[in-house]
Amino acid sequence: MNSTNEHLPDVDPVQHGLKHTSVGIYLYWIPLGAGGSGFVRMNGRIYEGLKSRLERRRPLGLYHTALEVRVPEGRFVVETMWPSPGGDVASRGVVVEAPVFARWLSFTPVFRYEVRCWRDGVLPDADEAIGGGQLLSDDPETARLLLRLSSSAPALVWGRDQSAVGDMWNSNSVISWLLTRSGLPIDQFQPPDGGRAPGWEAGVVIALRDQRSHLQSIG
Repeated sequence: MNSTNEHLPDVDPVQHGLKHTSVGIYLYWIPLGAGGSGFVRMNGRIYEGLKSRLERRRPLGLYHTALEVRVPEGRFVVETMWPSPGGDVASRGVVVEAPVFARWLSFTPVFRYEVRCWRDGVLPDADEAIGGGQLLSDDPETARLLLRLSSSAPALVWGRDQSAVGDMWNSNSVISWLLTRSGLPIDQFQPPDGGRAPGWEAGVVIALRDQRSHLQSIG
C-alpha cells in the first residue's frame, strides 16, 4: 500500500464520484450490479431468490460495500473487485489478491479478486449508493489504522465458507473485517431497509476470531 505519509496532490472529489472533503471513514451501500450491464444484478436476484426460499423469507435487495478513507495525508478508496483486470496492480492500489471459488482457478484473473487501497482512487458507482457515503468515524488515527490493516485482509476464497461461520467470504466480508478490526461499532452499521449484504457476517466473525487470537498470543 502507498504510504499515507506521502504528499497527495489536490483532487476534485466530485470528479471521482466522491463528495467528501473532511477527514473520516465513509461507508457506501451500493446496490449489487449498479452501473453494470445487468449480468451481476440478474445473478444476484437469482441467488437471493433461491436463498430466500431456503430460508423461508421474502427476497431482499443485495448490496456491495466500499469505503472512502480520508486522512490529513490524502484520500483512499478501499474496495474489493472481482474479476481482477490483471495488468498493473500497483496503479490501482492492489494490496491483496486471492482466488474465486477454488485456489486452483486463480491462475487467471477471471477467477481472482483484488483488495484495493487506492490512493486518489475511483469508485465508479458511488453516485448509486443509497444515502451516499455514511460517515462512520472522523478520528484520523482510526482511519490510518484501517488503511494499515487493508494489506492484512484474509486472502480467503471468494464464495466459500472456509472458516465455517455460516456465511460465504466475499467483498462485503473484507469491508466488515476491516471495520471490526479497526474497533468500530460494527453492530451499528446496517444495510438500507429491505436489503442485506451477503458475506458481511463472515467478515465480522473472522475479525473477532483474529482479535481473540492476537490477544491470546500477546497475553
